[in-house]
Amino acid sequence: MSSSTSSDQLGAGLTNRQVSMISIAGIIGAGLFVGSASAIATTGPAIIISYALTGLLVLLVMRMLGEMAVANPDSGSFSTYAARAIGPWAGFTVGWLYWWFWVLVIPVEAIAGANILHAWFHSITSWEFAIGIMVILTLSNLWDVKSFGEFEFWFALVKVLAIIAFIVAGGLAIFGVWPLANVSGIASLYSHGGFMPNGFGAVLAGVLITVFSFFGAEIVTIAAAESENPQAKIRQATKLVIYRIALFYLLSIFVVVSLVAWNDPALKQGTFQFVLTALNVPHAKLLMDIVVLTAVCSCMNSGLYTASRMFYSLARRGDAPAIATKLSSRGVPRLAVIFSTIAGFAGCFANYVFPDKVFSFLLSTTGAIALVVYLVIAVSQLRMRSSMEQQGHTLEFKMWLFPGLTWLTIGVILAVLGYMCLSVEYRPETFATFGVTGVMLVCSVIVSRKRALGSGDLVTG
Repeated sequence: MSSSTSSDQLGAGLTNRQVSMISIAGIIGAGLFVGSASAIATTGPAIIISYALTGLLVLLVMRMLGEMAVANPDSGSFSTYAARAIGPWAGFTVGWLYWWFWVLVIPVEAIAGANILHAWFHSITSWEFAIGIMVILTLSNLWDVKSFGEFEFWFALVKVLAIIAFIVAGGLAIFGVWPLANVSGIASLYSHGGFMPNGFGAVLAGVLITVFSFFGAEIVTIAAAESENPQAKIRQATKLVIYRIALFYLLSIFVVVSLVAWNDPALKQGTFQFVLTALNVPHAKLLMDIVVLTAVCSCMNSGLYTASRMFYSLARRGDAPAIATKLSSRGVPRLAVIFSTIAGFAGCFANYVFPDKVFSFLLSTTGAIALVVYLVIAVSQLRMRSSMEQQGHTLEFKMWLFPGLTWLTIGVILAVLGYMCLSVEYRPETFATFGVTGVMLVCSVIVSRKRALGSGDLVTG
């Protein structure tokens, strides 16, 4: 990497296979393997509809983001587009909200992975494992973007192969040819209170649970900016979203609710693990622990990368300390990585020193951030597309049925946010998210005034 690159722009170090695998498995988190149990318990077999509705919303949002990203690839992604389409305050607010989300996810995933490792090796404490995982992945992100990409490639490959193997085994069982157990057919879809045992209202409640499972699909538009020919990669990844949702979520959840009772309390031990146990798969718990450990490490690795690139983008626009714009000789924003890592370590420290207190409160503030980000993406695309069409620009990649579908998406997101405000269950975390958003808005006003007065140590690059 030339010296000019270290001062001008991020390196284009991600290979085609790395970006492809990131785009394929970017939406697969530990929540699919374990956390989907709570969604199934809330909705019943009709959770398939909830996942389908949520997947449709994510598909539309990704199409809008893809339109903007193909026209102008940027490591700041939707934060940069919001600043241009809505105003600097919007880019500042959504950028910092996104950064806040991921630096809180980093310790969550590190702790989850540490607990699995501690169960295997009792002599080493959970917090020591958490620190170790964070240090290893931090060093890989500090070295160069290829290191991040290589870690993520293999993490993603394990997740993809695990889901495909699960679907194959479950499919054989459904058709009655699985040799290890007598579980077969799809009777569980309707034999425990019916397909929709808790009514359509529960299906909508399932949407609220599942919408956060898909958060992370947008990472590919950030990662593609550090690869060759990012427009082509973003276009391909956006087109494949529907197939990823159908395969990884809809088909795998269909297998679950077809083979086991949705209201079995044992399902809470882990969705995939419970099904594999019912199928008499040897060492089901160990196998799923390995997959879940891989998933949480993948999520943490992506979270650290994404948070650092968002921090770097904010710094370039004058919304974060200017020192974070400095790049290494390998084109890595190391200070942005370090700042994000320190925040992650702080969250990890808070969890272990003040369990179920400080960190739980901080985590609650992320409850509605995904929907806020989706809303900003939709509004940005609406304004940017209208502006570009007025200026006579030709877009290579377009949102379908504009502006109708964009307006519909905005309406759906606002309706979901409104429901969360009225819901006793979701109101606290929704208001906590709005509180953090309000703080970010106030900070954006302060930064804008400082910039206007020519004071402060921020840059406007």
